[in-house]
Amino acid sequence: MVAPRRNTPGHAMLDIHRIPVLQDNYVWLVHDAATSATAVVDPAVAEPVEAALRQKGWRLTHILNTHHHGDHTGANLALKAAHGCTIVGPAADRARIPGIDVTVADGDRYRLGEAEAEVFDVPGHTRGHIAYWFADDQALFCGDTLFAMGCGRLFEGTPAQMWRSLGKLKGLPAATRVFCAHEYTQSNARFALTVDGGNRALVERAAEVDALRARGQPTVPSTIGLERATNPFLRADDPAVAAAVGLSGHNPVEVFAEVRRRKDSF
Repeated sequence: MVAPRRNTPGHAMLDIHRIPVLQDNYVWLVHDAATSATAVVDPAVAEPVEAALRQKGWRLTHILNTHHHGDHTGANLALKAAHGCTIVGPAADRARIPGIDVTVADGDRYRLGEAEAEVFDVPGHTRGHIAYWFADDQALFCGDTLFAMGCGRLFEGTPAQMWRSLGKLKGLPAATRVFCAHEYTQSNARFALTVDGGNRALVERAAEVDALRARGQPTVPSTIGLERATNPFLRADDPAVAAAVGLSGHNPVEVFAEVRRRKDSF
């Protein structure tokens, strides 16, 4: 399956291919047709990636890792052995990224063929999490930091860290497509309605997601604009969300922490 993309003359044009793996993971193939450079983002397992490469006729040149968890790096070494590809990952977590060759950190830029990604440090889910933003292609690969109507659990970070991390992503252009790493959207929507049920945009989106999943269709990618409007974790600075969790007048970090606490036990 190929995610929709722009057609803007003079800009990089990446082909982005979705690979569903495991129970609910998405691995992404990212191909620059001008140079044939091809990256896989967060490969959990090797064979579905190999099958997709054969289907597309692409040669793997890069692995882009967002963080160290096994369902994002599990195929690193097998794919590197098979293809000799370059593994790129977070400088803050280089010791936990199998086979890493190139480290990147906040503000760095990394080229995939003619396309260029800006890197953001987005700790919270893990201490070394990063995201890759291909501005010319309106494409964000954010791993487990931002989900459609959700965000990652805080395994190694604090609410303040995650709120800052999400703020970096929230500030990207509204049309930016959000290629997150899991199909959690329906469950996230059900939770979101418990803390932001008066949000008409959220109610409508939840119904659309239910319809998509009933047909077995994916809900990812989302967009930053859609997340700003419907994701309660990006709306912790909205008085309606603060009121819904009994924290009217409190700062957004406190509201975010309470929304995350409620989601963890939902």
